[in-house]
Amino acid sequence: MEAGALTSDWLPTFRAVPRELFVPDRIWPGIADGTRQTALIDRAQDPEAWFEAVYSDIPLTTQWDDGRHTGDGLGTTPTSSNSMPRMVFSMLADLDVQEGQCVLEIGTGTGWNAGLLAHRLGGAHVVSVEYDADVSKGAVENLRCAGLSPLVLVGDGRLGCAGRAPFDRVVATCSIGEVPRTWIEQTRPGGVVVAPWGTEYGGECIVRLVVGDDGPAQGRFTLSSAFMRLRQQRTERPPFDAYFKGQEWPANGTRSTTLLSPADIGGWLEQFVIGLQVSGAFWRAERYDDGTYTLWTYSTDTQSWASADYEPGATEYAVVQSGPRRLWDETEAAHRWWKKNDRPGFNRFGLTVDGDGERVWLDSPDNPVPRASVQR
Repeated sequence: MEAGALTSDWLPTFRAVPRELFVPDRIWPGIADGTRQTALIDRAQDPEAWFEAVYSDIPLTTQWDDGRHTGDGLGTTPTSSNSMPRMVFSMLADLDVQEGQCVLEIGTGTGWNAGLLAHRLGGAHVVSVEYDADVSKGAVENLRCAGLSPLVLVGDGRLGCAGRAPFDRVVATCSIGEVPRTWIEQTRPGGVVVAPWGTEYGGECIVRLVVGDDGPAQGRFTLSSAFMRLRQQRTERPPFDAYFKGQEWPANGTRSTTLLSPADIGGWLEQFVIGLQVSGAFWRAERYDDGTYTLWTYSTDTQSWASADYEPGATEYAVVQSGPRRLWDETEAAHRWWKKNDRPGFNRFGLTVDGDGERVWLDSPDNPVPRASVQR
């Protein structure tokens, strides 16, 4: 498979547990390098297109809006999917399961990942927790049709499965912004936790943590990812009119200019780096017909905001900032830190989880990533 994600030890399982058994008739194919979905494919109406999508290296959205969306068009938010094969097998490689080990999976989805693990290890060694009862029901049926029988439970994935702990491996197929302590507590010393971990601002990457003898877990990020958020860790964005408090733009904002192009901070890695240092903030882009756009940055407490206007071909960009935090200054400081450190990629970062919380570091645990430093 592309990029060597499908290693030889997983090849027999890949052949024995075909993806098509775990994909419903109605799917919205995604794209390999992004988070967008394309139009509905219905197997009954276009079986050739359905099979082509199933055996392409792309994610397949299978549920929108926690099941509330039932139409043929795109829903508002994708909430369940069958992950792209390259990502599935890359994460299984990170998991590094061995014969006889027990695995806890968080996020059953369509059941394909649980099925792959059950075939490799035996159903008695795999527990999968799914929050959505309807999604879980579909996964169990898919697994039954494939002749596989891991234990599938409906519940809050943050809580793991204490009754079957300890586990040798824990894998999450939904993204998190904070590692639930339960996952580490239910993992044997020397065991591994693999999960997509992302910042509130944006950007996400798979982290591979090894649990220490005395409880802390530590490890590096391995590859870029884009998973749906664990439902209990979703963030509610304040309405945008909460920031101006009835005033017309630019309200009480302070004007300035910047040499940093908004286009230079829109990548997944750049968002990740900024999010590590600019906490409690998120962004959105307001795009215009002429190719220009405004990059808005908001603090989650609704007290601060910043705007940066992008124009193609410009070398200087207009900025407005308001509130006790200078969010664009923080963004610039985070970007400067990244450049100063030779623009490190995901795999130079790591994560430590212990009794003091979580700390992301660069290159080694004794070099934590700082908060953005802004001169006032």
